[in-house]
Amino acid sequence: METIKFHKSECGVDILLNVLNGKDARASYRNKETFNTDFFEILLFKKASGAVILNQKKIAITDNTVIFISPYQKRKWELDSDDFDFTILAFQEDFLNDFFSDKLFTYRLLYFYQLNHPLSIQISKQEMQKACDILTEIKTELVNRHPDSIHIVRSLTYYLLLKFNREYASINKLPMHKPENNYAYQYKQLLELYIKDKKRIDDYAFLLGISRITINSAVKKQFNVTATHLLKQRLLFEIKNDLIHSGKNVSEIADDLHFSEPGHLMRFFKIQTGMTTSEFLADYQNGIF
Repeated sequence: METIKFHKSECGVDILLNVLNGKDARASYRNKETFNTDFFEILLFKKASGAVILNQKKIAITDNTVIFISPYQKRKWELDSDDFDFTILAFQEDFLNDFFSDKLFTYRLLYFYQLNHPLSIQISKQEMQKACDILTEIKTELVNRHPDSIHIVRSLTYYLLLKFNREYASINKLPMHKPENNYAYQYKQLLELYIKDKKRIDDYAFLLGISRITINSAVKKQFNVTATHLLKQRLLFEIKNDLIHSGKNVSEIADDLHFSEPGHLMRFFKIQTGMTTSEFLADYQNGIF
């Protein structure tokens, strides 16, 4: 499977962010093969029809759709024709870390690393135009550099990411409480790092130096689900991803994910999905999501 790497702006700006026109990136988004990237993408479709298979789910794409994609998420585009108009904001996490001094910033954005809600939103034509105008301004600053251009790029990007976060929370009825601490976001980050090796809340409590009760309270308040639910959903996603893309059998996947035996993985999968791994694969291959 191809992994597309981020290339610093062709206009010579030495930062890990760029704005691309969909027509200029036509090849990647007309490609019918599954691929991933090593960067974040926010795609704003002013005009389009079709779908993308992302997180093992098919997301319909129509006019004024916004799609959110995290690094290494496998996706397959099914855009109906060349008659589309979309803009891409692409950046690596280091861009946000360097400029916002917050190592958890991407985990605070509800639409990245999201497993329980769609990785898309539908916005109004007016909202879409405003967002595209902001991206045009960012691109202008990248191309026509001034001493303060990087500060304008940073502020406009920050504004846009937070506006989308507010809209995403509103559409999906997600809480946006100001956190008392960072435990929920740190837990989410640790799941991304250690889900293959650690499958108990106590393991993460130990890493954070807090109790499982504290983790659960923080996660419940911030994401409106339990810490156990978040862990199981992340593990389930990893299993589904391997079933679809790795070419490995259940025994090999169970070994990679440190299940003591394949039967434990299959039992976990059946409890979480109501189907066997074979039934899931059959449905996926038949286009049932």
